[in-house]
Amino acid sequence: MSKAAENSKPQGIDAKISDADIERERRQIGVSQYMHDEAHSRVASEDAIRHFAFGMVGDDNPLYREPEYGATTRWRSMIAPPLFACSSGVNDTPPYATAEEKALFKGLYKGVGRYNVGGEWQLFRPIRPGDQLYHDLCVASVEVKERSSFSGTRTVIDRTQHLYLTRDGEPVAVRYEKFVNAERGGSKETGKYANVKRHVYTKQEIEEIDRLYENEERRGAEPRWWEDVQVGDKFKPMVKGPLSTVDIICAHLGWGVHQFGGYGQGPLRFGWQTRRKLKAFYSEDKYGVPQPMIRLHWDQERAEDLGLPAPYDYGQMRSQWAAHALTNWMGDDAWISAIQTDIRMFNFHGDTTILTGEVLDKRVEGIHRLVDVEVKGTNQRNEVNVSAKATVLLPSRASGPVVLRLPDEELRARGARLMTESAKRLRA
Repeated sequence: MSKAAENSKPQGIDAKISDADIERERRQIGVSQYMHDEAHSRVASEDAIRHFAFGMVGDDNPLYREPEYGATTRWRSMIAPPLFACSSGVNDTPPYATAEEKALFKGLYKGVGRYNVGGEWQLFRPIRPGDQLYHDLCVASVEVKERSSFSGTRTVIDRTQHLYLTRDGEPVAVRYEKFVNAERGGSKETGKYANVKRHVYTKQEIEEIDRLYENEERRGAEPRWWEDVQVGDKFKPMVKGPLSTVDIICAHLGWGVHQFGGYGQGPLRFGWQTRRKLKAFYSEDKYGVPQPMIRLHWDQERAEDLGLPAPYDYGQMRSQWAAHALTNWMGDDAWISAIQTDIRMFNFHGDTTILTGEVLDKRVEGIHRLVDVEVKGTNQRNEVNVSAKATVLLPSRASGPVVLRLPDEELRARGARLMTESAKRLRA
């Protein structure tokens, strides 16, 4: 290959998944990880909650924006959107003290693509302004596929557990995030997205999207009673898109630049500091400038390098959208007890997602009145780009307001142990 051809070849797409890295990640299962990057919100302030609802979710519900309104609800306070915890929580795990610990956690799958394909949340109590959360992270499981349909090469599917705690160790929420680690060059070689083109909208199509925004229905202060819900009930459609660079920027404002992948990337000197620590996270663009791997979410040329028609969103954004569809339907006095999302394709810039929902089941468990619901997001190519199943607690005319469910004993025990160990380190 000539020098000119070598220089024009996209950089940072040839990294491979090694057996050693797979074995090392398996050894991490259940072990609390030290997080180099700080929480976007150390404390869940009114502003942090408001910015998250605005930028990450696109939700103008006053429950997440106005303290005076929140005081009139079942929760007696402004609260955070259901999945807000992913932007908050101080990690108390200490830096690795030994060379062996550092080696165990140093730089897995360097230069390999990492793609969010969904996850599962269990939510135990609201997050209110002033709450101080603590965040514990560990690997929960590791699965290897020698040849995937996406990359045509080896992939590793890992599931991480994120436990969010109060200062006394009580779980607020637990999130199990699932990622596919795939060799980046494979997506271009397989040509899976070779025929996908960015959609060019007609004026009429934009007008129809605008009508969906205008007619978005939020249940709000009117309770949705458990007795009134029937299996087969449908949600009113809600729209998100067409996805743009502005949406990605606003997501960063609400979720935090630190939270995207946990790499601690940032602007200017912060970016330089990250490049010193994580050289494999950067590759040079055609101008010779080191750029972070996550530029795939806004850089058209980088997307084309990998055989993709356009940059794409963060999977966590679509999980947030599914939760938004649920809160619009269920009303402010209800509660999402659990939600599981499945993300199996890209949501490219220019794509529009229409979210619909349906009630699958309703049941009684002791003092709890529950409904099981499904939410689907469908793009303009009629592809389902996100699906979610959730369990919602609804108020009941007969039995009264929502009573929150308790975390299981294993999570409560882990939380108590983590806070106790942290206190011992402070005393020492």
